[in-house]
Amino acid sequence: MQAPVISTTPFDGQKPGTSGLRKKVTTFQQPHYLENFVQAIFDTQTKLNGGILALGGDGRFYNREAIQVILRMAAANGVARVLVGQGGILSTPAASCIIRKYQTQGGIILSASHNPGGPDEDFGIKFNIDAGGPAPESVTNAIYERTQTIDQYRIIEADPVDLDQVGESRLGAMIVQVIDPVTDYAELMASLFDFDAIRQLFNSGHFRMRFDAMHAVTGPYAVEILEQRLGAEPGTVMNGVPLEDFGGGHPDPNLAHAQALVALTQGPDGLDFGAASDGDGDRNMVLGRDFFVTPSDSLAVLAANAEIAPGYKNGIAGVARSMPTSQAPDRVAEALGVNCFETPTGWKFFGNLLDAGKITLCGEESFGTGSDHVREKDGLWAVLFWLNLLAVKRQSVAEIVREHWQRFGRNYYTRHDYEGIDSEAAEGLVNHLRILLPSLPGQQLGTFKVAFADDFAYTDPVDGSVAEQQGIRIGFECGSRIVLRLSGTGTQGATLRVYIEQYEADSAGHDRPVQEALAPLILIARELAQIEARTGRAEPDVMT
Repeated sequence: MQAPVISTTPFDGQKPGTSGLRKKVTTFQQPHYLENFVQAIFDTQTKLNGGILALGGDGRFYNREAIQVILRMAAANGVARVLVGQGGILSTPAASCIIRKYQTQGGIILSASHNPGGPDEDFGIKFNIDAGGPAPESVTNAIYERTQTIDQYRIIEADPVDLDQVGESRLGAMIVQVIDPVTDYAELMASLFDFDAIRQLFNSGHFRMRFDAMHAVTGPYAVEILEQRLGAEPGTVMNGVPLEDFGGGHPDPNLAHAQALVALTQGPDGLDFGAASDGDGDRNMVLGRDFFVTPSDSLAVLAANAEIAPGYKNGIAGVARSMPTSQAPDRVAEALGVNCFETPTGWKFFGNLLDAGKITLCGEESFGTGSDHVREKDGLWAVLFWLNLLAVKRQSVAEIVREHWQRFGRNYYTRHDYEGIDSEAAEGLVNHLRILLPSLPGQQLGTFKVAFADDFAYTDPVDGSVAEQQGIRIGFECGSRIVLRLSGTGTQGATLRVYIEQYEADSAGHDRPVQEALAPLILIARELAQIEARTGRAEPDVMT
């Protein structure tokens, strides 16, 4: 074996977003493109030299090929051992679990999360630090700066590693350890939740559910935990075999992309419980019969009932939510007498709070929920938490949420996505709003009076780091909000996300259709931001 040094030149645009570097597969397939970014990781994360690296991905197209490249580069860069998931598979939360359990010096996760997969679709790569969470901006900025000046990378020549057999082999001086991707994660879940109670729920004969793995990474995890360990009937897991193109579907667990599951929960014969996860296993959707639980409400309900699960029997230290997420968790935190932190979008912002013991639960409106058990959002964890709650309360999903609203009030909430819009037009829209912000407080917009308007900035309470321009917030005196931000999770154009929220304390007003209840605020948001005039879009592509 040889470890040649390959000359290269920088590529433009290798700046990681909130969840790493995401581009089209064809971009990553360019000679030197993947190698440049991986070498930038090894050049800046020096603890990996002589250390342990976790490696795996969501099984999408190009996953196996990329893993072989990374393994040969890891060997050339002095990594002592790589823990790689069997078949190249590791869900994002399972990768965090592996990093933490085996005290690796970090992990490389290959995924574009909820984005489509296939030869002409999306691919992604991100580095997770030794705490198990996504790299903070200090790390991603260092990696990006290195990609701008890189002139060489190191890679050994070797035959492909057999990724399908659990066991150890050598690649140069490096040990490659192919591990069962499910076992460690399943054991962690068993330590957090009352599996006996959930088994009794499944055995009662009065409970029916389906979990839609969307032909993505959580299929093997869900089959092992739900069907094998908890005794759910065979077939409970739908679309459970991971496919490189996710079966041609869009592995995003929401009402638009999981319509088959939604249909199974509707009507008098609908399922009692439906759930889904995304491409890399870190997002979740929760459904009851004829009932959709918003991610914001899900976080609030779990926080209010956390002590039901054995892993949280001593209560929670605090809660955190991303800024666009509804304020429903804030009301629970206030009632519990614990802090609720408002952070920018991006799971990495929860990491310091979790490591410092300031919070136990956290979540984002984009179908991500998690806790201090790992340092990533965790789709299957959220589903098991709900199953534990249903097993103990023996109420329906709708009854649990309505009972929660009666106690805390309801935050009507929706997100409107305008996808693939012209990037220049999107930036112009946001800049237009930034100019308006100082003049908005005190203005009357329809029946709503503006209390504050700003471009959200966050000072980390642990390390003092500052993140600015994290989204436009317009708050009204009644507690309602409009939030607008550009998303960094797509691979082409820009995605404008518009979030609308209105609080209703009176239980008599808790049963209105969401879009109807929020219609006046939706109109205000569209007119204020000049969405149609600036983007050419009269309606959003997705409403959740």
